[in-house]
Amino acid sequence: MRELLIATRNEGKMPEIRHALEGVPFKIIDINDVPALLGFEPHEHGATYEENATIKAREYGTKAHMLTLADDSGIEVEALQGKPGIGSARYALGTDADRNMKLLAVMKDVPHEKRGAQFVCAIAIYDPERDDVRTLEERVSGRVTQEPRGARPFGYDPIFLYDAAGKTGGEMTLEEKDKWSHRGRALEKAREILVADFT
Repeated sequence: MRELLIATRNEGKMPEIRHALEGVPFKIIDINDVPALLGFEPHEHGATYEENATIKAREYGTKAHMLTLADDSGIEVEALQGKPGIGSARYALGTDADRNMKLLAVMKDVPHEKRGAQFVCAIAIYDPERDDVRTLEERVSGRVTQEPRGARPFGYDPIFLYDAAGKTGGEMTLEEKDKWSHRGRALEKAREILVADFT
């Protein structure tokens, strides 16, 4: 069975990715279990989610000599002209909760009807054997809530209400996130590409 490296050190992403890819004909490898990658971090200097995902997949995949999947994601808020966007992970120093609190503070006077936002996830799959990279992107619509909701504190999940589901990401199970979230939908497409092109 071929190995598939998941190129993230984000403890919140890994369970979602493992769940969404459950049953694929690959042995899922955690980046933290690869000695050659200890202390290694690529410089994400891309101008788009796709570029950053590709940088991570290429650099980790090349160094580890493994088929590699990487993602880059963010939240784009209409009232903030699409920010924080690709800078979502660096929007505020500290924890995910700190970033949520900053975004809520910035939007405290924005009325409900103007709190529209979208979640974006780009995925890159890189095969160092063929020097081949495949990319895809998914976007889902929603809005920023007035306060955090739900027991799952990962990322901006507690303050992003999915229009189609009527729940925040913080209120969803992993099964619901597979169905509704930007990452879940992107991973569904990635799963199809992996099976069709990389087995």
